[in-house]
Amino acid sequence: MVTVIASVPLWYWALAAGLFGMCFGSFSSVLAYRWPREESVVKPRSRCTSCGHQLRWYENMPVLSWLALGRKCGSCRAPISWRYPALELVSGLLAATVVWHFGATWKGLAALVMVLALVPVTTIDMEHKLIPNVVVFPAAAIALVAMVLDNPAKWWVPVSAAAGAGGFLWLLGKVKPGGMGLGDAKLALLLGAVLGASIIPAFFIAFLAGSILGAILMAKFGMQARKYQIPFGPYLALGAIVALFAGPTLISLYTDRIH
Repeated sequence: MVTVIASVPLWYWALAAGLFGMCFGSFSSVLAYRWPREESVVKPRSRCTSCGHQLRWYENMPVLSWLALGRKCGSCRAPISWRYPALELVSGLLAATVVWHFGATWKGLAALVMVLALVPVTTIDMEHKLIPNVVVFPAAAIALVAMVLDNPAKWWVPVSAAAGAGGFLWLLGKVKPGGMGLGDAKLALLLGAVLGASIIPAFFIAFLAGSILGAILMAKFGMQARKYQIPFGPYLALGAIVALFAGPTLISLYTDRIH
């Protein structure tokens, strides 16, 4: 099996991952709309939110259908939000980039699972300030298994990183209730499993980005800004994606300075 995978050109795996990512991005749109409303994400099939028209297969092709239909429902002609193709394109681009970078490896699979999970997680958290267990827990389990298989001799690294990252944010939530949600701690399990030691720069970037936005809001709205509830999931996603590709480099830059 390994020989067969190695014989296939990398561009093929990247292209396949990109197409799969776009399809998952389409599902992410359904998930982001239905899950907060406690609707089934499996049935009925995708439909127009304006008239209820159930989409035919050729009306549900990622990006292409949106363009072919003139960005409008094929039945009632209501405008179709740009968010749908945007999520599809972002998911496809992330998936292709990850596989191109890490290859058709267990690490590549773990990274693929993480970046695809971050798309619906970020969308839902931004709109509803919720992080769905239905996405995070399965993704964390798959990613953890893949990372263990990537280097069985050091199985404890992804396990301890996942536990440490989740425990750290859980503890922050306990120390300052309302400052960090339990959903963020659950998301950190996934990030820690994939990133390992790179979870440290991921957290740094996330907290730095959150602090910058907080400072901007304080400057604009004063003490009133303290009442705003800002979801932390998007910042964790930003930090995780940067650390996925540049984490070891960032760690080296820091360690070289303290020697």
